[in-house]
Amino acid sequence: MEFNDVIRKRYACKRYGSEPVSDEALANILEAGRVAPTAKNLQEQHVYVLRSAEALAKVDELTPCRYGAPLVLMVAFDREDVFTYPGGERTSGIEDATIVATHLTLAAANGGVDSCWINNFDPTRAAQVFDLPANEEVLMLLDLGHVAEGAGPLSNHGSRKPLDQTVTYL
Repeated sequence: MEFNDVIRKRYACKRYGSEPVSDEALANILEAGRVAPTAKNLQEQHVYVLRSAEALAKVDELTPCRYGAPLVLMVAFDREDVFTYPGGERTSGIEDATIVATHLTLAAANGGVDSCWINNFDPTRAAQVFDLPANEEVLMLLDLGHVAEGAGPLSNHGSRKPLDQTVTYL
């Protein structure tokens, strides 16, 4: 798919059908996350593939936003292996994991897989529920699946502010 089509057509899927995500599609999505840029190429991300009944039940305990997706990716990062900005007040962990998550999301759309970025959950609780290493921080959950028949983007999906309201040239 043409990149401009991917970024314009992709939307947050709120209702999934029962069709599974193929192993090939999942591998392509994960590869897109693997090659995402990170500060100093530290590659501190860790992506957890949650698709067993047990793992999905845990996701459902954390959030009401799985929407029936057959597969969820949990993106975390190693907070002990990040670039620290000059001044020492910020690190690259959240932004690097966000770049990875964005690559995953766009690769899914490019491959015909629907997704929804989930931030309606407690990241600390997610790390506990999935017994993640103490140095890992969860950034987000990403539902993956195929849209249910009759479902689609919200009515305001195409509504965007004009550039002059979001961009300033200095």
